[in-house]
Amino acid sequence: MLQSIYVRNYALIDTLHISFQSGFSVITGETGAGKSILLGAISLLLGQRSTTKMLKDKTKKCIIEAHFQLQKKYLCSFFTAHDIDYDEEECILRREIQPSGKSRSFINDTPVPLTLMKEIGDQLIDIHSQHKNLLLSREQFQLTVLDTLANNQKELTSYKDAYQTYRNLEQELQESIAQAERDKMDEEYIRFQLEQLEETSLKKEEQEELEEEEKILSHAEEIKSCLYETTNKLYGEGQNMVTLLKECTESLRRIATVFTPAAQLAERLKGLYIDLKDSAEEISRHESSIDFEPERLDFINERLNNLYTLQQKHHVQSVEELLLLMEQYQKRLAQIDSSEHHIAELTAAKEQHYAIVLEKAKKLTQKRTIAAQQMANQMRERLIPLGMPNVRFVVEITPRKKPDATGMDTITYLFSANKKGEALPVASIASGGEIARVMLSMKALIAGSAQLPTILFDEIDTGVSGEIAHKMGLIMQEMSEQMQVISITHLPQIAAKGNTHYKVYKQDTEEETSSHIQLLSGSERILELAQMLSGETPTEAALQNAKELLTASTK
Repeated sequence: MLQSIYVRNYALIDTLHISFQSGFSVITGETGAGKSILLGAISLLLGQRSTTKMLKDKTKKCIIEAHFQLQKKYLCSFFTAHDIDYDEEECILRREIQPSGKSRSFINDTPVPLTLMKEIGDQLIDIHSQHKNLLLSREQFQLTVLDTLANNQKELTSYKDAYQTYRNLEQELQESIAQAERDKMDEEYIRFQLEQLEETSLKKEEQEELEEEEKILSHAEEIKSCLYETTNKLYGEGQNMVTLLKECTESLRRIATVFTPAAQLAERLKGLYIDLKDSAEEISRHESSIDFEPERLDFINERLNNLYTLQQKHHVQSVEELLLLMEQYQKRLAQIDSSEHHIAELTAAKEQHYAIVLEKAKKLTQKRTIAAQQMANQMRERLIPLGMPNVRFVVEITPRKKPDATGMDTITYLFSANKKGEALPVASIASGGEIARVMLSMKALIAGSAQLPTILFDEIDTGVSGEIAHKMGLIMQEMSEQMQVISITHLPQIAAKGNTHYKVYKQDTEEETSSHIQLLSGSERILELAQMLSGETPTEAALQNAKELLTASTK
């Protein structure tokens, strides 16, 4: 339930802090006093769009904060899912609007998106203003009310899961069919490209090896000449570097017995001699292995040109990428070859799940049909005392040709207030006062099933008066036994029935006009009711009538 609301710097409000009680509370005040401002402030907590025009002082931020008392474990899953601090007894919603126009939302002091604020707000309080009567013309609202009364949430959730699975399969099937058609058109092209790649017999690292060999063969004479010259200098006939180094080593060894450093130097030269000899032999082997082979060079150039052409054609940079492309083509062709089988499997699965959807939809229809008759009877019982002795209320269920996310049923509320009048869609024939009574009766009917902690009625009594207003007040009293009810009203018959009574009023100073709200005491309440009955200066008769209204409402 709504425990309190704090408002600062909003519209005509400087600062307002008001606590609410459980049961039935009423809010009254003259037209223009600020009742709609209070309603607007609460609506901001439920996701309504904000503007800087709402700020009373354009240089300061606006703050609206509401404290809600929670039932134990109520909404625990919501807080856990969104990683918000959870207090099983209280939930605090806060909205701040900066002079810059920026808006911030908080749940239990945790910053959250406005959509999240709206999501939790819709589960804490239902604001029923006059424009909400338009909901009666919407099929989704009518269906939601019926499902609430049918208590079929378990069946509806099961149906929606099955329907979503069916829709996913249907979408996958459509995409697979469309893809298969596109693949069929591309199949010849893909096979041609794949065959061309396969005929090339691509190998990893082949290109790098060929490019290296091509460089050698293109410069074979130059390389062979250089290697030959180097070999001769290192290891050729006659005097050469290897022989000279060997002779130097032997000379040092001969004097090692008389010149100690010569032994170490000889060993060092021996190492150099071995390395130089090995290098000379390796250079000689390379020189022997290199021959100018025009035919081999032609083959390599042709092979490389083929590889380069393929890479350019397919917009890749290497043989490895060509191999990857070839693998992709192979997969595409395998997919094309297996598409008919895959489509057949999807078709069978879709048909199987469609049958499941129809079976679950049938169970929904059965529960809705029972609830529809009960709802029609209970609505008539509630509307007859509200000045509609000849009322007809029918919940019409029409089967759909195909299932949708809600089942196989189209729901229409039919209504007639006249004895011989034809029952037609309620929103198209009911007057404003009749729609208000229908909506109030409907809200009362689902109050216990909806498990909503608080409902706020904004002048739902528009278009009624006298005994009808009295009966509507009784309905709100009845609802308040199951939930917190707050009613903004202009009728004394309803205002007298509240457990607590708040008055909204304006105060004018030389500088500004501001709105205020106060909880009325017993005597203040009598005066307020008397003024509602007879005007600013109530008569003795009005005061007596106000006392009688209060006395009658407490019995």
